[in-house]
Amino acid sequence: QVQLVESGGGFVQAGGSLRLSCASSGSIARMYHMGWYRQAPGKQRELVATITNGASIFSTNYADSVKGRFTISRDNAKNTMTLQMNSLNPEDTAVYYCNAKILRFALGTADYWGQGTQVTVSS
Repeated sequence: QVQLVESGGGFVQAGGSLRLSCASSGSIARMYHMGWYRQAPGKQRELVATITNGASIFSTNYADSVKGRFTISRDNAKNTMTLQMNSLNPEDTAVYYCNAKILRFALGTADYWGQGTQVTVSS
C-alpha cells in the first residue's frame, strides 16, 4: 500500500514562513510528476506548484499567486517533496495536499494524494 503523508503545516502570522514536507511509503518503484495543491474553505482545490522527475534537472511550475514566494523541491533518493513557503499572507490559508503519480512494483502507475495539512495565516 502506497501512502503520502504531509507535515509542516501550522499557524503563522502574515509575512512568515512555513516548510511543508511530503513523505512517501510503500512499494514504490518510481515517482513521476509530483505537486502541491490547496483547498480553502468554500473553494475548489487548486494547483500550487508541480515538479517533474528529470534525470538531472527538474522542471517546476507555480500558480501565479505564489510565484516568487514558494519553492517546490524533491529528493528522488528519499521519495520526498517539500514546499518552502515565504512571505505568507492570509490568502494562503488552506489545506495543502501532496500529490504524486507513482509507479508501483508489479502494479503499474497510479495517482496518490496525501491527507492534507492545514496552513493558517493570520493578518
